[in-house]
Amino acid sequence: MKIKIISFCMMFSLLLGACNKWIDVKPSDRLNEDQLFSTREGYLNALNGVYVELTNSALYGENMSFSTLDVLANYYFMNISTHRFYNTTTFVYTAENTRTAMDNIWKKAYELIVNCNVIIDKCGQNSNPLLPAPYFGIVKGEALALRAMLHFDLLRLFGPIWSEADKGRACIPYNTAPRPTVTDLLSSEEIMKRVFDDLKAAAALLKESDPIITEGIRHGANATGANDFYFRQYRLNYYAVKALMARAYLWKQDKVNAMTEAMDVLAETLNGDKPVFGLGPVSPTATPADFDHIFIPEVMFSLYKINRQNLYTNFFAPDIQKELRLSFNNYDDNQSRKNGLYDDQNDFRLKSWLTLSNTNGNFLTHVKYAVSTNKPAPNAIPLIRLSELILIAAECSPTLEDGTALLNLLRTARNCVSLSPTTTTQLKDFITREFRKEVIGEGQMFFYYKRNATTTIPNNANLTGTKQMQLGNYVVPLPLSEISVRGN
Repeated sequence: MKIKIISFCMMFSLLLGACNKWIDVKPSDRLNEDQLFSTREGYLNALNGVYVELTNSALYGENMSFSTLDVLANYYFMNISTHRFYNTTTFVYTAENTRTAMDNIWKKAYELIVNCNVIIDKCGQNSNPLLPAPYFGIVKGEALALRAMLHFDLLRLFGPIWSEADKGRACIPYNTAPRPTVTDLLSSEEIMKRVFDDLKAAAALLKESDPIITEGIRHGANATGANDFYFRQYRLNYYAVKALMARAYLWKQDKVNAMTEAMDVLAETLNGDKPVFGLGPVSPTATPADFDHIFIPEVMFSLYKINRQNLYTNFFAPDIQKELRLSFNNYDDNQSRKNGLYDDQNDFRLKSWLTLSNTNGNFLTHVKYAVSTNKPAPNAIPLIRLSELILIAAECSPTLEDGTALLNLLRTARNCVSLSPTTTTQLKDFITREFRKEVIGEGQMFFYYKRNATTTIPNNANLTGTKQMQLGNYVVPLPLSEISVRGN
C-alpha cells in the first residue's frame, strides 16, 4: 500500500476541555518517533491524533457516516443523474466520483491503521516506564481496538457477504506493521480472527485500566488536573469495545456470542444502582430545534467533530442546490419517504425532521447534525450506541418473547407503543424498521442490509416503495490504487 504515516506534527491534541496544542516535532513528512514517544504526553498526542483524523471527510466525518455509506443504503431520494451521489446510490462503482470516495476511504483507513501500529509497537508488550498504570492499558488498549474497528469496517465494505461459501475468499489485508507495507490479502475468516484477537486484547487491557467501569463517562472537565481519563464517550472505551465485539460476532452469524456480549454490556451499563449510560434523550420535552437528536445518554462511542454544523450546512440545509443536497424528497416538503419510516406519531425520533423555508419554498430537512445554542453534544458523531446493542440482543434472543421484550425496551425509550410480533420473521422485520430509524446519518444501515443479504431495499428514485438489490452490489471492488500496487 502506498500509504504514508500521518505526520503527527499536523495533528493537534484533542484533550477535551483543554486547549489545542500543536506537537512540536522536527520538520519531516514522517513521524519522528523517538521525539514523539519520549514522553507520556507524546503517546497521548499520538493517540489523540488518530481520533482527530477519524473525523476526516474520507472516513467517519463524511464517507463512512451520513454520505457515501448512507447513500449506498438508499436513505435519500435521488432521481437525477446529475446529483453528486447518483452513481453511488445506483452502485456504479466504476464511476470516477464513486471510485474516488472508495479510494479515499481505503487510503485514509490504512494510513490510520499504520499509526495505530506505531503506537502499539512503541507501547511494548506488557509495560512501559513512560506509561504507568492506568496509562499503558488505556493507550495500548484503545490503539488495538481502533485497529480492529478500522479493519472490520474495511472488511464490511470491501469484503464479501459472510457465508460458508465465501468466508475463505481473499479480500483485504490486515496490517500490523508499524510501517506502510504490502501484505497478503486475507480471507474474511482470517480477518475476523485477527479482529477478535485485537478486540479481546484491548478489552483485557481496558478492563484493568478504564475508569468508565468505576467512574462512568465523566461528562465534565477535571477540576483538579488533566482530562486524560474524562469524556470517555469520545474514546473507544471498555464498554464500546465489548459492543463492537457483539457487532462483529453478529456479522459472522455467531448469535450465541453476540447475545452474550450484548447482554453482558446491557446488564453492566444499565445497572440501576450506578448506570453508565441511559435510555432516551437528555430532555424529552425540549423543542425540536434544541432536542437531543443524537440521544447522547445512549452513545457508547462517538467522535468529536469540530464545526459539526458544517456537515448539516453543506449536505442537508435547504439552501443547498438540488444536485448537491442529501434530501428525502424531490427538493420540497413532501413527507412520504419520512412517513414510511415511522409507525407512531409520538416517536421522539420524529423531532429530527423539520420543515424549513427559504425564498425557494418549503423543505423537509433532517436536522440530526444541525447545531443550536442549547442542543446537547453539538460536536458528537455517534459510532456505537446502546440501542444497537438492544437490537442485537433482540435479534439473537432464543425466544420470541425475550426478543419482543428487548425490542419494546427500545421503543418505550422512544416514546412508542409496544409491538406484538407473532413470529420470529415478523420480529426481525420490526427490528429492521427500528434500526433504520436509529442509525440515519451513521453509516450502519448498508452494513445491516449486507449482513442479511437483503434483496429488497428502498428505492432511490421513488418517494415510496422498494427496488431489487443485486447481492454483488454489496461488495465494493478494491480501489485501483491498491490493485496497481499489487500488479493484478
